[in-house]
Amino acid sequence: MKKATGRILLVEDDRIRRRAVQTTLRRHGFNVVAADDGEKALRLAKSESPRLVLLELIIPKVQGFEVLRRLKQDPKTASIPVVILSSLGQQSDIKRAMDLGAADYLVKANLSLDQLVKKVGQLLKGGKD
Repeated sequence: MKKATGRILLVEDDRIRRRAVQTTLRRHGFNVVAADDGEKALRLAKSESPRLVLLELIIPKVQGFEVLRRLKQDPKTASIPVVILSSLGQQSDIKRAMDLGAADYLVKANLSLDQLVKKVGQLLKGGKD
């Protein structure tokens, strides 16, 4: 398999879920950095220049919707695609995230790790290498 290029920022406060996603993505050749709260996510988005952000909405310090809003308002991070990876599946949450500029919205309960890997691959293929 061709080595993936670019870095993915995974924002997930659940340690077990974070490790599972990180391990799976790395096994498929993706370079992953992780944050377990919104403050760290915002710092890493600027310092690591990820090609993609996978963002949980219910996280400590700075909530996911606010992280998304700040990422999209900052010229340094505005062009980075942000995919919401959340347990919130309400239509109002999905609409709010998309209105704030999310590239996609994935509900954890409806998604296997293999499906996530496929989705990440599709999103990164559309970007520049």
